[in-house]
Amino acid sequence: MFKTIKNAFKTPDVRKRLLYTLLLIVVFRFGCYITVPGVDSIALSDAMGNNNGIAGLIDIISGGAFSRFSVFAMSITPYITASIVIQLLAMIIPALERLTKEGGEVGRQKINRYTKILTIILALVEGIGLYLSYKSAGIFVDDSFLTGALVVTGLVAGTSILMWLGEQITAKGIGNGISLLIFIGIISGLPSGLVTLWNLIMPESGFSTTGLLTAIGIVIGAIILVAGVVFVQQAERRVPVQYSKKVVGRKMVGAQSTHIPLKLAMAGVMPVIFASSFMTFPAMIIQIFVPDIANQTGFLAGLYNFSIATSTSNVGIGYSIANAIVYLLLIIGFTFFYTYATFNPAEVSNNIKKNGGFIPGIRAGKPTTQYLSSIISKLTWFGGFFLALIAILPMLLRFTNLNIAFGGTSILIVVGVALETVQQLESQLAMRHYKGFLEK
Repeated sequence: MFKTIKNAFKTPDVRKRLLYTLLLIVVFRFGCYITVPGVDSIALSDAMGNNNGIAGLIDIISGGAFSRFSVFAMSITPYITASIVIQLLAMIIPALERLTKEGGEVGRQKINRYTKILTIILALVEGIGLYLSYKSAGIFVDDSFLTGALVVTGLVAGTSILMWLGEQITAKGIGNGISLLIFIGIISGLPSGLVTLWNLIMPESGFSTTGLLTAIGIVIGAIILVAGVVFVQQAERRVPVQYSKKVVGRKMVGAQSTHIPLKLAMAGVMPVIFASSFMTFPAMIIQIFVPDIANQTGFLAGLYNFSIATSTSNVGIGYSIANAIVYLLLIIGFTFFYTYATFNPAEVSNNIKKNGGFIPGIRAGKPTTQYLSSIISKLTWFGGFFLALIAILPMLLRFTNLNIAFGGTSILIVVGVALETVQQLESQLAMRHYKGFLEK
């Protein structure tokens, strides 16, 4: 990895992309410290002293922007939710399905435009909800309509800027822009995690042997977890494909043997991000209409506690267990959805058949489609369960005395995005290498 980065800085075009990406990341981190207009900083520090529930999860993803109530406080979650909604609607609305599958570049642009419009709508709804939720906490200078409009406008503008930054990184930088923003937001909390480990070893009472052993155990567990995530993310099933002899122009091209690389976790970390956003969305909506829902009882309070159990243990073990089960099922479901949205066995089978290829021992056509579908199904089940088990690990740790925010979901996202970015960097270097070779 370090060799790849070193070579990247030696290549002018790739170096320019890297520096552009780093510049936009600096802009993102700078924006995390710009407080929304109309916020009382002193009252804010008192109200945000202990973020739990949905607030804690958003704060982790936003890189601490939420606890500062900055313009990036809502992070990129409205865009993620909008993407989920559009992809789900594409499965039930024929016009959207045609745009997705047959629209080409024009269709992709239209889908992207619909996603942006829905993002602004969701950001507006979430911004109003946040304002109403924290209005009673007294963190705003006054309760006037103008102050509320400034706060909501600042939050919506911040999400719009993040959406633009993500697109610019994807188009002109290195890696997936949206994923990189989430990645940077999470790793910005790494120093506080190290401080937590240090406090375990050196509490106020002095050196603690138990704390040292606990810290060592956490570090070893994290290393094992990262190694497992890397192994699953990099593992692949290679399906052999053979192509028979054929005439190309005036030449006879001989038989060729190749393979189709099928990733064990083809969906990457997107199912975890989708499931997290889906689970916490009800809490955001409920807070809009019932700002003090945390202090109430009843059906809505139960639904709210169920929704925020992903990120807190203060709602009771019953809610946590139910939330963990639904969270697990959602991750597996989104894993299947995202995998089959990006890999179509029937389309791959037809392409193999058109090019005169076949899988050894499998007839071309429908049997090949069934064979590929069977392999994808098994890989997806394993990948989905792996992602789900890693994601719910923090829920188990919350019932201990440990308070480590950098949990399983964070590690999945960080490792997955890091591997994806390095792979894109390597592909950029390889493309420049061959381009320079051909020019010579």
